[in-house]
Amino acid sequence: MNSPFFQRPRTLLTAAALLVLVGAGALSLDRKALSANPPVPATPPVQATTVLVKQQDMPIYQAGVGTVTPLASVTVKARVDGQLDRVGFTEGQDVKAGQMIARLDPRPLQAQLQQAQAQKAKDQAQLVNARLDLKRYTTLIAQDAATQQQFDTQKALVAQLDAAVQTDAAQVNYAQVQLDYTNIVAPISGRVGARLVDPGNIVHATDANGLVVINQIDPIGVVFNLPETGFEAVNQALHSSHQPLAVLAYPPTGNQLLGRGKLILLNNQIDTTTGTVQLKGSFENPKHTLWPGQYVNARLVLGTRLQALTVPAAAVLRGQDGTYTYVVKADNTVQAQPIAVANIQDGVAIIDKGLSAGQRVVLDGQYKLKSGIQIVETASAAAAAASGAGQ
Repeated sequence: MNSPFFQRPRTLLTAAALLVLVGAGALSLDRKALSANPPVPATPPVQATTVLVKQQDMPIYQAGVGTVTPLASVTVKARVDGQLDRVGFTEGQDVKAGQMIARLDPRPLQAQLQQAQAQKAKDQAQLVNARLDLKRYTTLIAQDAATQQQFDTQKALVAQLDAAVQTDAAQVNYAQVQLDYTNIVAPISGRVGARLVDPGNIVHATDANGLVVINQIDPIGVVFNLPETGFEAVNQALHSSHQPLAVLAYPPTGNQLLGRGKLILLNNQIDTTTGTVQLKGSFENPKHTLWPGQYVNARLVLGTRLQALTVPAAAVLRGQDGTYTYVVKADNTVQAQPIAVANIQDGVAIIDKGLSAGQRVVLDGQYKLKSGIQIVETASAAAAAASGAGQ
């Protein structure tokens, strides 16, 4: 039957089938497109530690390894031969200049002094008599009662005896000095070491070891070397400063300051074998924190850089184009910032340009970063920052 009434439902069914097929095809295409280009997930924030750029006065120094040395060291020796009668010090004791250190048996030298004094007295008596005779000859020659030869002979005798008395006086002085040498005193103030000779021993002026060594330890010295490349900076600092350059002494390990002194010597030549120049500092040492023979790290302060921009050295990175750091923006994203570093010392970098005071830079976690990535402060760093802000 070909009635239009029966043809319309068939047409509707066909159209519906076509719509279903088209929809299925479109859905299939959408799925393929999604599978070929999946959505890019958002980059999660990177944990990092940050610090603020500080502005502070920074000392500029050069460092070298040094040795603590006494400013003066004296080996006390006997200046005459004799038996050591007594010792006037205790080992390890502090002594003053002029204090009695030891005494030798003085009796042999006392006898020599008395002998010289007796000879002087004898010659003085003869001189007095010769002068009286010369006075008589002077009167007699005026009366033609004596010859000129007698007068001249007597005059020569007076001169001879006068010279003998002067020689005797020198012998007395020499014997007195020798006797004084039996009382041995400290030539400098300092600390004595171990006693090298016990009482009862015979000592000689030629003995090599001496009786004891005295070291001056307050003030005390530190001798250290710097490379010759730093000589110009040291020399310029010496000429531009009106005060002696400061020298700081630290232990080989650790940052505890042992002493603060002043530079007293820049050696007059550079050692060509080592390529270094020797320097020496003087330190007040009342608490004996520095001791002879001790190794220290010496720092020669050349000056102070006022209100320098500083960051921890760990915040400074090096790339193909030079040094840089990651600066944190207000939205907590980071940006690689080229910087110029003037100097790095004690774990602190002095920045010449590229940063300003108060900026935040990344201290730890940089290896995960690149420009544009957002960061989140680590919990420990945030707690430390909060603690520091509360103080």
